[in-house]
Amino acid sequence: MRLLGITIPEEKRIEIALTTVFGIGRARAHIILDKAGVDRSLKSKDISTEQENDIRKIVEAYKLEGDLKRETASNVKRLKDIKSYRGVRHSRSMPVRGQRTKTNSRTRRGNVRKTMGTGRKLADKK
Repeated sequence: MRLLGITIPEEKRIEIALTTVFGIGRARAHIILDKAGVDRSLKSKDISTEQENDIRKIVEAYKLEGDLKRETASNVKRLKDIKSYRGVRHSRSMPVRGQRTKTNSRTRRGNVRKTMGTGRKLADKK
């Protein structure tokens, strides 16, 4: 089964398989399946063509994949252009939503590990 140009895994349950599409999480997958009247426990290979078409119609109503990524990128670009606080944080690759940065921002800063030392180089000790 292909959806918006993405191959949906066949061995997973349909509620999990739908989450491979960018913009569909577990909650939205449940909403889509309930609207389409498809049982959540079915594997995606066991779905009939009619059910697949129902799912496809419902999914096309949402903004997903490329359109969603483009919109997100344009929102971040707008924040950077107007030089808002959040935009400056985005451009400096720092946490945007008020998290502390003395500790716990390793993933956003690129896993930089700087530890306190004596300040001496190895050559100075010898």
